Amino acid sequence: MNPHLQDLQPYPFERLAALKAGTTPPAHLRHIALSIGEPKHAAPAMVEQAMINAIGGLSVYPTTKGLPELRQAIAGWLQRRFKLTEGSLDAERHILPVNGTREALFAFAQACIDSSQPEPLVLSPNPFYQIYEGAAFLAGAKPYFLNCTAENQYRPDYDAIPAEIWQRCQLLFLCTPGNPTGAVMKLEDFARVLELADQYDFVIASDECYSEIYFDEQQPPMGLLEACAKLGRHDYSRCAVFHSLSKRSNLPGLRSGFVAGDAELMTAFLRYRTYHGCAMPVQVQQASIAAWDDEQHVEQNRDLYRRKFDAVLDILGDVMTVSRPDAGFYLWPQVAGGDDEAFARDLFNEQHVTVLPGRYLSREADGIPGAGHVRMALVATLEECVEAAQRIRRFVESRL
Repeated sequence: MNPHLQDLQPYPFERLAALKAGTTPPAHLRHIALSIGEPKHAAPAMVEQAMINAIGGLSVYPTTKGLPELRQAIAGWLQRRFKLTEGSLDAERHILPVNGTREALFAFAQACIDSSQPEPLVLSPNPFYQIYEGAAFLAGAKPYFLNCTAENQYRPDYDAIPAEIWQRCQLLFLCTPGNPTGAVMKLEDFARVLELADQYDFVIASDECYSEIYFDEQQPPMGLLEACAKLGRHDYSRCAVFHSLSKRSNLPGLRSGFVAGDAELMTAFLRYRTYHGCAMPVQVQQASIAAWDDEQHVEQNRDLYRRKFDAVLDILGDVMTVSRPDAGFYLWPQVAGGDDEAFARDLFNEQHVTVLPGRYLSREADGIPGAGHVRMALVATLEECVEAAQRIRRFVESRL
């Protein structure tokens, strides 16, 4: 077996299940899960219909590169959403469909890392999406964590990283808006990492799957390709962005997304994926075209999240240290006393509400930046989110 399998740590939800084992929540309270970022809003009807209409695609082998119509739909969406120069994004050269960002983020690291080099590193925010860590280990590299705390507005301080670390870096993961913090990178952040990538010769993988959940319609979060365009970097050199329909369109079960960026990177990644055997089914591609071509359902989705954040923060704002994130659908409150595991366990035991301890999303790196926080995913209905917030408030007040 691959010896690096031994490096993989238990997934956060495995740890959460162990934490809750032996508890007996009150049976008269329905369970409300705020622990997993699985959207619960209705899937768009036109996407479901597009899949039904394409059911004949079951008799056809899909190509790894995907339908030209899908890549064109993605290119059009990227140009509209991120204000890219007309013609700067070639659907033939710059875009690949993927079966959700999770598999693509993992696979991209396998394609990018040169494990023959001495002690290669994959840099990642901390707290983080655990796929980044697993991808690094199984590619023969080691993860190096960049702490994101309230003191740095949950955005890594790239200038604090020693030169010897950058010299070993082969891949830098960005997550903007951040999971779990909701922090959004600014143009100056992107400019700095691009400068560092050129200086030290590494690739930037920007996980942007939460980019379409934000609060101000006039100020959508910036993405890496948009930053490239603003900086005159129209070849997107060293850059790859990852987007998904899971959060944007409430389609986590569709397993549909894309990777886009540097044409040379896409050519190499396509070669890897051809052997990987990960072509997207044709009917999923047709459904994805319908989703990427429509913005009305996305705007309605954002409005639902705004209402939930308004209601929940109104209930919890004066009993917890919590604030509205820049974007995304997570709250990242601090817990009184700092014991996030005890908070999550006791909250479930007493109020039948599940949240995720922040330490489960972090690693030790001059401290555990997630410790003392819990992650709350406001993915349930407005009614359930309000009820959960009321129970959490009662739980917190019982300990004052």
